Amino acid sequence: MKSVIAKDQKVFIEDRPKMDIMPSFLLIKTLYSAISPGTELSLITASNEREISLGYSAVGIVEECGDGITDFQKGDIVACYGAPYVGHSEYLCVPMTLCAKVPQGMDPKEASLAGIGAIAIHALRVAKLAFGEIVVIVGLGLLGQMIAKIAHAAAYDVIAFDTQAERGAMLTEESGITSFSKLDEMEEEIKKHTANRGADAVLLCTGGKRTTLTGQSLEWIRGQGKIVIVGDVEPNFPRELMFGKEAQILISRAGGPGRYDPVYEKQAVDYPYGYVRWTEGRNVAEYLRLVKEKRIKIDSFITEEVNIDQAPAAYKDLINKKSKTLTKLISFR
Repeated sequence: MKSVIAKDQKVFIEDRPKMDIMPSFLLIKTLYSAISPGTELSLITASNEREISLGYSAVGIVEECGDGITDFQKGDIVACYGAPYVGHSEYLCVPMTLCAKVPQGMDPKEASLAGIGAIAIHALRVAKLAFGEIVVIVGLGLLGQMIAKIAHAAAYDVIAFDTQAERGAMLTEESGITSFSKLDEMEEEIKKHTANRGADAVLLCTGGKRTTLTGQSLEWIRGQGKIVIVGDVEPNFPRELMFGKEAQILISRAGGPGRYDPVYEKQAVDYPYGYVRWTEGRNVAEYLRLVKEKRIKIDSFITEEVNIDQAPAAYKDLINKKSKTLTKLISFR
């Protein structure tokens, strides 16, 4: 089977043996997988002298169910999330806890972004916002835009910022969310919008490790406000301002409870619903509901599609910023 891997900062197609089914796992024939530029381009950069499998969000048809599975059956279309089980590969062997059935009539291309959707949903859950609160989204790449759209659908008051004006324009056109590309204009909007009290939370969805935006973000929140680190940034915050506002600094890790837990993932043992309401698998299902019910629009994310053999060129376009979209879908049809 064909799989997309990175090595020596380049992307290749590699033939790998088809995986054997395991108990509580699903063997899935992939239809589409979605490239997550922020994470995957960083992995390509780090792939010196070692192979790294790329991808973590996909949709496909169940070809075989492992022992102990009762909630899925052969022929089901499912969205799935989470490396190393999910990647850009013709076949995937995925724990049932990382899968969710795609609602009937939903476009599989939309479902291929379920992993990105789960990460966005979990970031907002970490912020623990209440109905009507004001949230600032900084960084409008694929994940930042997804977070902004879901926040807007949840009736939070959203202010968005990215230095690339075209990204803000894309978000505004599709969702009507107010966005800015100049920092002083965004700061003025926060002051005016909150009567100088400050926003309830700022979600940092930028990359690049070190950025002045971490320290600046403390100036934008109210007393006891929250900063949630979603992107790949260092938590470098000035103590005096953090102390003065008694600010909460939070980090959002992937798609929710269960991520990186070998019992939940490798052994496919779900957390009790009454104790852990929103696992990463349930966040995947919630993303599917939001799209199916048209609570969020993601049309701009699914306009560019390449087949598996064209994947290396697709990554090159994203690296060189030749693509007009924020992601590309890889087709295995």
